[in-house]
Amino acid sequence: MAALHMNISCLIFLQVLLLLLSLFAQTNAQGLKVGFYDNTCPKAEGIVKKSVLDAIKKDRTIGAPLLRMFFHDCFVRGCEGSVLLELKNKKDEKNAPPNLSLRGFEIIDNVKAAVEKECPGVVSCSDVLALVARDAVVALNGPSWGVETGRRDGRVTNINEARANLPSPFDNIISLIAQFRSKGLDKKDLVVLSGGHTVGNGHCPLITNRLYNFTGKGDSDPNLDTEYAANLRGRCKPTDTTTALEMDPGSFKTFDKSYFKLVSQRRGFFQSDAALLDNQETKSYVLKQTKSYGSTFFKDFGVSMVKMGRIGVLTGRAGEVRKKCRMVN
Repeated sequence: MAALHMNISCLIFLQVLLLLLSLFAQTNAQGLKVGFYDNTCPKAEGIVKKSVLDAIKKDRTIGAPLLRMFFHDCFVRGCEGSVLLELKNKKDEKNAPPNLSLRGFEIIDNVKAAVEKECPGVVSCSDVLALVARDAVVALNGPSWGVETGRRDGRVTNINEARANLPSPFDNIISLIAQFRSKGLDKKDLVVLSGGHTVGNGHCPLITNRLYNFTGKGDSDPNLDTEYAANLRGRCKPTDTTTALEMDPGSFKTFDKSYFKLVSQRRGFFQSDAALLDNQETKSYVLKQTKSYGSTFFKDFGVSMVKMGRIGVLTGRAGEVRKKCRMVN
């Protein structure tokens, strides 16, 4: 009887141990954790936050591009800062067509310089990007979340990889789901992260086709609300290559929950926004957030941002910690 009791106790102990090891592996599989710099550079996150707040006080429109920059970094080679690198031959990610409208690189430089002054060679550029994205959202009245840090920086940047890996505003739902799945993100992550379009601008060339020649017959996208389409045509002429329009009219400088209502009304700016209504799961999320005025969106956004921030990270001794974000050491 005593032996049986001991065997049961041992079995329970082993099960608990395996569970704990499993949880530990899940939270530390990639070497990331919230507060990674608590001992090596305890003021780092405070420095980043102050720098971002100062920048957005000067120009509130810079918040959305800073968020977008992190997304564009993570989808190409993973979240390892390759979008920041510059090559003399211009064959870097920055010069890929989807990245030509990115801005705010000088803010990243300033944040990195401030952190370097406090703790030389400790905080990576890829972690700076992750922290800046969170702090930009918060500065625009959006949610906060615990940013996992501990990334190291890559040494490679390639213009063709950016062309091949970044989702397009022209993509249909099948393509979007496949691209997100290839990065370890699911349909919920797709629709939640699309909600980032609640801030920022889109440019006329990205919607000209929707407005003037959707099927090659001089027509507009039937999935676009007719009144909204007429409004957009009044502001975007067929040859306009420069005009920027608010993706979330009236609150494009505020990270709020109105994006899903716009999509449900067929007023999503991009084809990729409208595509969210073409899949039952993504459509269901859009309608749920519309009816509840984004009851879970802020929480969900933080969860999906953390998940995206784990894509292809370099940790441990992989990569390096760049001294300047635009060049390898």
